[in-house]
Amino acid sequence: MDILMNAMLEKKNEIRFGIIGTNSITEKILEAAKQEPRFKLTAVYSRTQKQADYFAAKHNIPHTFTSLEAMASSELIDAVYIASPNSLHAPQSILFMNHGKHVLCEKPLASNANEIREMITTAEKNNVVLMEAMKPTLTPNFLAIRDNLEKIGTIRRYFSCYCQYSSRYDDLKKGIIQNAFKPELSNGAVMDIGIYTIYPMVVLFGKPKSINATGLKLSTGVDGQGAINFEYDGMNATVLYSKIANSSLPTEIQGEEGTIVSDRINIISGVSIKYMNGEEVVISSQSPLHEYYYEIAEFIGLIQADKSQSEINSLYNSLITIEIIDEIRKQLGIVYPADKK
Repeated sequence: MDILMNAMLEKKNEIRFGIIGTNSITEKILEAAKQEPRFKLTAVYSRTQKQADYFAAKHNIPHTFTSLEAMASSELIDAVYIASPNSLHAPQSILFMNHGKHVLCEKPLASNANEIREMITTAEKNNVVLMEAMKPTLTPNFLAIRDNLEKIGTIRRYFSCYCQYSSRYDDLKKGIIQNAFKPELSNGAVMDIGIYTIYPMVVLFGKPKSINATGLKLSTGVDGQGAINFEYDGMNATVLYSKIANSSLPTEIQGEEGTIVSDRINIISGVSIKYMNGEEVVISSQSPLHEYYYEIAEFIGLIQADKSQSEINSLYNSLITIEIIDEIRKQLGIVYPADKK
């Protein structure tokens, strides 16, 4: 009887998801979702029926759509996970929210701050959850960083680096332009990986007082790399990002009594505090859960608790982050078609 009751309770607590985007990120999300019993995969959208059928068969998805409007208005789903090109995030999210669907949207949440403001207004009007799928800030190891800041004394610097050479850059050098370097899709290094260094900074320290950006603009009109300095009251921050070179530099938060060191910022697996006296204390932990599990659990939890947004991946933090990226792009001369709408 208890087993039956538990099964009925789990079924009642299920959130029925549709997905947009049949790419590698979606594959990772669906792998992580296997660990979340409240996630029920119900529908998939693709531009072609052939691709929709292929993906549905691969993941045992009962319903397929080739019309976004039909999927948004369907009674088959409660929420949607969006992993389409950046330039489509805002219009697709707004469509689904206007049909009463909750939206978990891949980072960056939109092309620019104006789009995010419209998305926030739409979410509030329709009383639905909108959350940016920024994975590292919801993981236990990031929370360990946040919860141990007081142990390093007065904080003087945040430094973060994420430089990962893209195989698509090899194509670009041959004259083949892949989506990753197309301004019409609101792509480029800061939107793809630079955001991983900036969003955690915003979560921890809020909005900077000033921004100074340098970087390299590629032939397609997007950035290939950047080095950004930020000023805060009593502290500075620097982030480095690149899609045209690699780096193994860690992320550091430097205080007057010690430094918190994270092995990397996009997937945080090792964190320690290095004190001035030479002592080092490991504050990270190993989890059996998939790295993408936490954003799924957070999002579903918000829906079921009838909360409008995440306290960590909040709409406020998403807006500040994209405002920062807008300013970086302005200083680097990066303009997207979406900026002109």
